[in-house]
Amino acid sequence: MRLRQWLSKDTATALYFLAPSLIGFSIFYLIPFGMGVMYSFQDANTDGSFAGFANYQQLFASASFNKAVNNTLLFTGISVPLILIISLVIAILLNHNVYIRNWLRTAYVMPLVVPVASIILVWQVLFDWNGTLNAILNSFGIDRIDWMKSEWARGVIIVVYIWKNIGYNIILFLAGLQNIPNDYYETADVEGAGPIRKFTNITLVYLLPTTIFVVLMSIVNSFKVFRETYLIAGNYPHDSLYMLQHYMNNMFLSLDMQKLTAAAVVTAGSILFLVTVLFAMERRFRNFMDG
Repeated sequence: MRLRQWLSKDTATALYFLAPSLIGFSIFYLIPFGMGVMYSFQDANTDGSFAGFANYQQLFASASFNKAVNNTLLFTGISVPLILIISLVIAILLNHNVYIRNWLRTAYVMPLVVPVASIILVWQVLFDWNGTLNAILNSFGIDRIDWMKSEWARGVIIVVYIWKNIGYNIILFLAGLQNIPNDYYETADVEGAGPIRKFTNITLVYLLPTTIFVVLMSIVNSFKVFRETYLIAGNYPHDSLYMLQHYMNNMFLSLDMQKLTAAAVVTAGSILFLVTVLFAMERRFRNFMDG
């Protein structure tokens, strides 16, 4: 009885402190999303009737939506593995006493503290038609490249995405590396294990929970590159940069709320599915390690 009273009191205290955040989250996120789901099944913004899955059928039949999905998946499929590998390599270097350790620490922290608008100005100077990179190419006798109006545009945005988000991933990987006991590596040295075997059998295994979280955050961040793309490439970017954010922005400007909310629901559902799969993998790994 006393335990039940203590638990109820503790729960009430926790809810009391969580109430402001829960109310704010409900007002600005949960309730609007619920209304968006409702609108996606209606045929009009006001006084609309239930339309079933008609909006979703029109959405998947739309050429612009399919192009946005393909570009987004391609961007995510390229950028996430790249940022995962690069951030892990840098984290391993920072975890050891390398010569450029202090320089690397400054380099990966800088994108986290510099405002996005300032970052975009730098990249515009680099990749503009009359920018720094074209000036360097021209000095070597190489023709100028219209970076943001050609197939190179996707590569530019991938580089910007990696540079902007790599610092956070490095911090997460560093925390995971420092939580691996040195006893495991010392035991492996006694048994004659080489660097590759220690990396695959110890480092990667015990970094799996951290890796899953890093993959999850990288995927979510890859769906949020509209701001950088918009500031660098403008209102009408190259076709390779036309992603889901552009599609939903265009639907918002045209006040086509049915397609906008349907696209938002599909995007949220896809991310939720990925999150569920990744957390299921992490849970199975924890059960395996505990067993």
